[in-house]
Amino acid sequence: MDVGVIGVGSMGRNHVRVYSELKGVDNLYVYDSLEKNAEAAKEYATICRTIDELLDASEAVSICVPTKHHYDVAMCVIEAGVHCLIEKPMTLTLDEAERLLNAIRSRDLVVGVGHIERFNPIVAEIKRIITSPAYVEIKRHNPGSSRITDSSVVEDLMIHDIDIVFNVLFPEREDYTISSAGTRNVCEALIRFDSSIVSLSASRLSSKKFRTFYVEEEGVTTEGDFMTQEVYIYRKPEKYFKEGERYLQENIIEKVLVSKVEPLKVELRAFLDAVKNRSEFPVTPEQALRNMKVCAEISRGLV
Repeated sequence: MDVGVIGVGSMGRNHVRVYSELKGVDNLYVYDSLEKNAEAAKEYATICRTIDELLDASEAVSICVPTKHHYDVAMCVIEAGVHCLIEKPMTLTLDEAERLLNAIRSRDLVVGVGHIERFNPIVAEIKRIITSPAYVEIKRHNPGSSRITDSSVVEDLMIHDIDIVFNVLFPEREDYTISSAGTRNVCEALIRFDSSIVSLSASRLSSKKFRTFYVEEEGVTTEGDFMTQEVYIYRKPEKYFKEGERYLQENIIEKVLVSKVEPLKVELRAFLDAVKNRSEFPVTPEQALRNMKVCAEISRGLV
């Protein structure tokens, strides 16, 4: 399959690198309006001078341009009849996302949205282990990045965890309430699904990078790290004993065996397989639009 990457900034370069390593990719093409970005990928790909040149040569493309250009570039790709994977968020605005979704529905194309964390192997473990979460806490804190200029921390970082909450832990749930507070660079949101509570925090002000989750259920606590891809389960054996006038509880701790992989490699393999089989990509445009709507609700609490 001949594949293209539109936009060869930091994320686009990762797409180029991974595509170059995947079996089934025959020829790889890149286009970037900044020639120096495209030149940086010439080791792996053929440089195209226009988007049209790339689309003429490619069966499927990744769209990795800045978010403000997602709508225009995606419409160009869709109108050319080329399958595409759009980096998250799908577009800059909800209006653009809804118009793009209408265009997608009128075409027989595979279109996915790149919520990369969905392809982290610990997410599959979360889905397998957790059945009735009472309390969920996910933290995603990062040092600031100069590559992000047109999104708040909600659309940039928290959206990963919104996707996990609404499409993995509480899929297709409409009965929720949200409260939030923050700025463009730090935000905390509290989401309630009936008796279940979800706390999300995201920051671009941290001097330490961490991405963790913690879930409490009746009798079971699960915690893990998205970066190290480690998951631990704590179970109550209901045994208590007294030591020096203190009551202590013994817990059973289980480390889950996780097959560690690069999430982007899993995501791009899934995209190429979906194109090959004309099947639905795991993160659909409809889900991506819903994620953006939740982002908008949370962003109302920003100042």
